Amino acid sequence: MAYTPQSPRAGRTPRRPAGSREDRPAGGSRPRRSNSYDVERAERHSARPSRDTGRFERPERPERRFNREDREGRPSRPARSAGHFDRDDRPARFERRRPAPRAKSADTPERAAAKKSGAIRLNRYIALSGVCSRREADELIATGAVTVNGQICTVMGTLVQPEDKVVVGGQRLKAEKKVYLLMNKPKGYITTLDDPQQRHTVMELIKDACSERIYPVGRLDRNTTGVLLFTNDGDLAKKLTHPSHGARKIYHVGLDKPFAKADMEALLKGLTLEDGPVEVDDAEYVEDSHRKEVGVQIHSGRNRIVRRMFEHLGYTVCKLDRVLFAELTKKNLARGEWRFLTENEVRFLKMNV
Repeated sequence: MAYTPQSPRAGRTPRRPAGSREDRPAGGSRPRRSNSYDVERAERHSARPSRDTGRFERPERPERRFNREDREGRPSRPARSAGHFDRDDRPARFERRRPAPRAKSADTPERAAAKKSGAIRLNRYIALSGVCSRREADELIATGAVTVNGQICTVMGTLVQPEDKVVVGGQRLKAEKKVYLLMNKPKGYITTLDDPQQRHTVMELIKDACSERIYPVGRLDRNTTGVLLFTNDGDLAKKLTHPSHGARKIYHVGLDKPFAKADMEALLKGLTLEDGPVEVDDAEYVEDSHRKEVGVQIHSGRNRIVRRMFEHLGYTVCKLDRVLFAELTKKNLARGEWRFLTENEVRFLKMNV
């Protein structure tokens, strides 16, 4: 027996809507549907107020409390002219209140003499040593964790001399201001703190620059000129001289003969010297130099690395000038001159190493 699918409504009596054609009387008109909706809507609308009665009119607004024209004895704000608000023309009532300046306590003759001799506050001494901030140093002083010359110090504002012995947590501190100095090194000076052969050193050029003990970052040969950085920031100096941090160096190299194109390609691919391979980041010919001058960018800090690279290829370096070191240039610095780095330069230098 074949299966015949049936609809869900199979076997049910079909439902006919009201007013269908089958329910109409012969010759009669179509029955109207219930008008209950129309009646309810009419009743609902009839209960709403009509606009014609005037009940929809909005009452007059009361006068504003702070109307500028009606205020008597009160200063008015100056009007904006050309889109600008001149703060200097504001009445005193609208001026911003500023806290009264705190009166400075007068120093005693003893404190004034101590400051003149180079003494500084103990919390600043601790902060300059790099242990913590001044606020944290105050907490250390208050808890008795700081000793000065063998005695526990808990007095805020204590002045200490640079030669005083300040100990925090069993470690003696050495407060020293960080100094950053940039020089355009001339020829004939070696990069060292002291030379037993009594040759000229770069320290002679900056002997009167500052009272802090600073030293050169990296080395430049005696006959190499250009950018040389001095500082007493040991952490920064270590990062700048380590090749893993990638401090960029650009040299202007002058050769005894034109630099061949094949040698330029070999230089860019990298060379293997007696102390290992060396990579060159970039190299280009200097314009209008007939290929006798080359610009080289490296990040290696090995001894005499630039001279040895060109000597390995059969060239003699006649002139070597470092024009950039860690994004610092010798702009506006003549040979042998120096200057201190600005705060922005120091901040940028620390961010990029």
